[in-house]
Amino acid sequence: MSIEAWFGDITTLDVDAIVNAANRSLLGGGGVDGSIHRAAGPGLREECRLLGGCDTGDAKLTRGHRLRARWVVHTVGPVWSGGGRGEDAALASCYRRSLEVASGAGARSIAFPAISTGAFGFPELRAARIAVETLSRADPSPWDRILLVGFDRAAYERYRGLLPEA
Repeated sequence: MSIEAWFGDITTLDVDAIVNAANRSLLGGGGVDGSIHRAAGPGLREECRLLGGCDTGDAKLTRGHRLRARWVVHTVGPVWSGGGRGEDAALASCYRRSLEVASGAGARSIAFPAISTGAFGFPELRAARIAVETLSRADPSPWDRILLVGFDRAAYERYRGLLPEA
């Protein structure tokens, strides 16, 4: 299993699954959530409507619709409240559950955005450390490739700095 940093737009990736940093309704929003919904087309929203939302720290699966990725794993990260309300554990759960849901569908490659760091306000370096630590501890057998996607150069560099040299 390789964990790699990747710079760019997650909606363009040719991987089995991309992860959506969603809100609890799963019906679209801003940031990466809005980008994924726009790129996937209206069928994604219709499929999400049938899922009945998602709890913080959990994940649910849909088809990729017009994306290159076959699946979208929707996960709801925690809203940052200063770190004393279980935010770290909830964020780690997002990464674990996303892997479980995607591998259950047969995915061998997956791409993650920086979950909870946008509108949810999670400190970016802290979130990147949790992502790298959680994914590094995952069972490597189902995975050929795991990407941590930085939409901006700073996020990409954070991931690169935390990952071991390849």
